[in-house]
Amino acid sequence: MFTGIIEELGEVLAWERSGDSGRLTLRAPLAVSDATHGDSISVDGVCLTVVDQGPDWFTADVMAVSIAMSTLGDLRVGQQVDLERAAALGDRLGGHIVQGHIDGTSTLLSREEGDAWRVLRFSLDPEHAPLVVRKGSIAVNGVSLTVSDAGDDWFEVSLIPETLTATVLGTLEPGDRVNIETDILARQVQRMLQFQGEKS
Repeated sequence: MFTGIIEELGEVLAWERSGDSGRLTLRAPLAVSDATHGDSISVDGVCLTVVDQGPDWFTADVMAVSIAMSTLGDLRVGQQVDLERAAALGDRLGGHIVQGHIDGTSTLLSREEGDAWRVLRFSLDPEHAPLVVRKGSIAVNGVSLTVSDAGDDWFEVSLIPETLTATVLGTLEPGDRVNIETDILARQVQRMLQFQGEKS
Protein backbone atom coordinates (compact mmCIF):
# COMPACT_ATOMS: atom_id res chain seq x y z
CA MET A 1 0.00 0.00 0.00
CA PHE A 2 1.12 3.56 -0.75
CA THR A 3 -0.05 7.04 0.22
CA GLY A 4 0.49 8.90 -3.06
CA ILE A 5 3.11 11.20 -1.53
CA ILE A 6 6.05 11.03 -3.94
CA GLU A 7 9.41 10.60 -2.20
CA GLU A 8 11.83 11.14 -5.06
CA LEU A 9 12.24 11.45 -8.80
CA GLY A 10 13.94 8.35 -10.17
CA GLU A 11 15.75 7.99 -13.48
CA VAL A 12 15.42 5.18 -15.99
CA LEU A 13 18.82 3.51 -16.38
CA ALA A 14 17.76 0.56 -18.53
CA TRP A 15 14.57 -0.86 -20.01
CA GLU A 16 15.14 -4.34 -21.42
CA ARG A 17 12.18 -5.75 -23.31
CA SER A 18 11.83 -9.49 -23.88
CA GLY A 19 8.69 -10.60 -25.70
CA ASP A 20 5.69 -9.23 -23.84
CA SER A 21 7.56 -8.49 -20.60
CA GLY A 22 10.66 -6.63 -19.54
CA ARG A 23 13.11 -5.57 -16.84
CA LEU A 24 13.24 -1.96 -15.69
CA THR A 25 16.26 -0.55 -13.87
CA LEU A 26 15.99 2.80 -12.12
CA ARG A 27 18.34 5.10 -10.24
CA ALA A 28 16.60 5.62 -6.91
CA PRO A 29 18.95 6.39 -3.99
CA LEU A 30 16.21 7.03 -1.43
CA ALA A 31 13.95 4.18 -2.50
CA VAL A 32 16.75 1.61 -2.17
CA SER A 33 18.20 3.07 1.04
CA ASP A 34 16.21 0.57 3.11
CA ALA A 35 14.84 -1.72 0.38
CA THR A 36 15.34 -5.47 0.30
CA HIS A 37 14.64 -8.14 -2.30
CA GLY A 38 10.87 -8.48 -2.80
CA ASP A 39 9.94 -5.02 -1.53
CA SER A 40 7.31 -2.99 -3.38
CA ILE A 41 8.08 0.40 -4.93
CA SER A 42 5.57 2.54 -6.82
CA VAL A 43 6.92 3.66 -10.20
CA ASP A 44 4.69 6.30 -11.80
CA GLY A 45 1.87 4.76 -9.80
CA VAL A 46 2.54 1.12 -10.76
CA CYS A 47 3.49 -1.23 -7.92
CA LEU A 48 6.70 -3.07 -8.88
CA THR A 49 8.77 -5.61 -6.95
CA VAL A 50 12.52 -5.26 -6.32
CA VAL A 51 14.34 -8.24 -7.86
CA ASP A 52 17.88 -6.81 -7.85
CA GLN A 53 19.49 -3.70 -6.40
CA GLY A 54 22.69 -1.76 -5.82
CA PRO A 55 23.71 1.25 -3.74
CA ASP A 56 21.53 3.68 -5.68
CA TRP A 57 19.50 1.58 -8.14
CA PHE A 58 16.99 -1.26 -8.33
CA THR A 59 15.60 -3.56 -11.01
CA ALA A 60 12.01 -4.81 -11.32
CA ASP A 61 10.30 -7.23 -13.65
CA VAL A 62 7.37 -5.76 -15.60
CA MET A 63 4.74 -8.19 -16.84
CA ALA A 64 2.62 -7.93 -19.98
CA VAL A 65 -0.49 -6.72 -18.17
CA SER A 66 1.41 -3.82 -16.57
CA ILE A 67 2.92 -2.82 -19.92
CA ALA A 68 -0.49 -2.97 -21.62
CA MET A 69 -2.35 -1.00 -18.93
CA SER A 70 0.25 1.66 -18.11
CA THR A 71 2.75 4.08 -19.58
CA LEU A 72 5.73 1.98 -18.47
CA GLY A 73 6.20 0.59 -21.98
CA ASP A 74 6.82 4.13 -23.24
CA LEU A 75 9.67 4.90 -20.82
CA ARG A 76 13.04 5.91 -22.25
CA VAL A 77 16.52 5.79 -20.74
CA GLY A 78 17.17 9.04 -18.91
CA GLN A 79 13.47 9.76 -18.30
CA GLN A 80 12.34 10.72 -14.79
CA VAL A 81 9.62 8.82 -12.92
CA ASP A 82 7.73 9.34 -9.66
CA LEU A 83 8.82 6.94 -6.90
CA GLU A 84 7.34 6.02 -3.53
CA ARG A 85 8.25 3.23 -1.14
CA ALA A 86 5.46 1.16 0.36
CA ALA A 87 3.95 2.68 3.49
CA ALA A 88 5.17 1.32 6.81
CA LEU A 89 2.80 0.50 9.66
CA GLY A 90 2.38 3.60 11.77
CA ASP A 91 3.24 6.08 8.98
CA ARG A 92 1.15 9.20 8.59
CA LEU A 93 -1.31 8.86 5.72
CA GLY A 94 -0.60 12.22 4.08
CA GLY A 95 -2.39 11.42 0.83
CA HIS A 96 -4.95 8.63 0.46
CA ILE A 97 -4.88 4.84 0.18
CA VAL A 98 -3.15 4.01 -3.11
CA GLN A 99 -2.65 0.38 -4.08
CA GLY A 100 -0.40 0.76 -7.09
CA HIS A 101 -2.95 -1.24 -9.08
CA ILE A 102 -3.76 1.29 -11.77
CA ASP A 103 -7.03 1.40 -13.69
CA GLY A 104 -5.41 2.44 -16.96
CA THR A 105 -4.10 5.57 -18.62
CA SER A 106 -5.40 9.04 -19.28
CA THR A 107 -4.27 11.82 -21.64
CA LEU A 108 -3.56 15.41 -20.68
CA LEU A 109 -6.05 17.52 -22.64
CA SER A 110 -5.07 21.00 -21.47
CA ARG A 111 -3.36 22.98 -18.77
CA GLU A 112 -4.20 26.36 -17.30
CA GLU A 113 -1.43 28.41 -15.75
CA GLY A 114 -1.88 30.52 -12.64
CA ASP A 115 0.56 32.68 -10.70
CA ALA A 116 1.67 29.79 -8.48
CA TRP A 117 -0.52 26.89 -9.54
CA ARG A 118 -1.56 24.90 -12.58
CA VAL A 119 -4.84 23.21 -13.50
CA LEU A 120 -4.49 20.05 -15.56
CA ARG A 121 -7.45 18.55 -17.43
CA PHE A 122 -7.25 14.85 -18.30
CA SER A 123 -9.38 12.56 -20.42
CA LEU A 124 -11.65 10.07 -18.66
CA ASP A 125 -13.09 6.97 -20.30
CA PRO A 126 -16.70 5.85 -19.71
CA GLU A 127 -15.65 2.90 -17.54
CA HIS A 128 -13.94 5.07 -14.95
CA ALA A 129 -16.06 8.24 -15.15
CA PRO A 130 -18.51 7.07 -12.42
CA LEU A 131 -15.58 6.55 -10.03
CA VAL A 132 -14.22 10.10 -10.28
CA VAL A 133 -16.04 12.82 -8.36
CA ARG A 134 -15.36 16.46 -7.56
CA LYS A 135 -13.37 16.75 -4.31
CA GLY A 136 -12.70 13.02 -4.39
CA SER A 137 -9.27 11.40 -4.51
CA ILE A 138 -7.38 10.12 -7.54
CA ALA A 139 -3.78 9.03 -8.10
CA VAL A 140 -2.10 10.36 -11.25
CA ASN A 141 1.29 8.74 -11.93
CA GLY A 142 1.16 7.67 -8.30
CA VAL A 143 0.57 11.20 -6.97
CA SER A 144 -2.33 11.57 -4.54
CA LEU A 145 -4.51 14.42 -5.81
CA THR A 146 -7.92 15.93 -5.15
CA VAL A 147 -10.27 16.16 -8.13
CA SER A 148 -11.06 19.86 -8.49
CA ASP A 149 -13.71 19.32 -11.17
CA ALA A 150 -15.05 16.50 -13.34
CA GLY A 151 -17.27 16.03 -16.38
CA ASP A 152 -18.57 13.04 -18.30
CA ASP A 153 -15.27 12.44 -20.11
CA TRP A 154 -12.69 14.56 -18.26
CA PHE A 155 -11.42 15.49 -14.83
CA GLU A 156 -9.25 18.29 -13.50
CA VAL A 157 -6.66 18.56 -10.74
CA SER A 158 -5.09 21.73 -9.36
CA LEU A 159 -1.37 21.50 -8.64
CA ILE A 160 0.50 23.54 -6.06
CA PRO A 161 4.15 24.57 -6.63
CA GLU A 162 5.46 21.67 -4.48
CA THR A 163 3.68 19.11 -6.66
CA LEU A 164 4.90 20.82 -9.84
CA THR A 165 8.54 20.57 -8.77
CA ALA A 166 8.58 17.34 -6.74
CA THR A 167 6.81 15.12 -9.32
CA VAL A 168 6.84 14.55 -13.07
CA LEU A 169 3.42 16.19 -13.36
CA GLY A 170 5.05 19.62 -13.70
CA THR A 171 6.68 18.56 -17.00
CA LEU A 172 3.54 17.25 -18.71
CA GLU A 173 2.45 18.66 -22.05
CA PRO A 174 -0.97 18.23 -23.71
CA GLY A 175 -1.07 14.83 -25.38
CA ASP A 176 1.11 13.15 -22.74
CA ARG A 177 -0.28 9.99 -21.13
CA VAL A 178 -0.36 9.26 -17.41
CA ASN A 179 -1.33 6.33 -15.22
CA ILE A 180 -4.47 6.75 -13.14
CA GLU A 181 -5.82 4.87 -10.14
CA THR A 182 -9.31 5.71 -8.95
CA ASP A 183 -10.24 5.67 -5.27
CA ILE A 184 -10.52 2.13 -3.88
CA LEU A 185 -13.64 3.03 -1.89
CA ALA A 186 -15.42 4.15 -5.06
CA ARG A 187 -14.47 0.89 -6.77
CA GLN A 188 -15.77 -1.20 -3.87
CA VAL A 189 -19.07 0.69 -3.77
CA GLN A 190 -19.50 0.29 -7.55
CA ARG A 191 -18.92 -3.47 -7.24
CA MET A 192 -21.45 -3.83 -4.43
CA LEU A 193 -24.06 -1.85 -6.34
CA GLN A 194 -23.43 -4.06 -9.37
CA PHE A 195 -24.25 -7.18 -7.37
CA GLN A 196 -27.30 -5.57 -5.80
CA GLY A 197 -28.59 -4.67 -9.23
CA GLU A 198 -28.13 -8.24 -10.46
CA LYS A 199 -30.09 -9.67 -7.51
CA SER A 200 -33.05 -7.29 -7.78
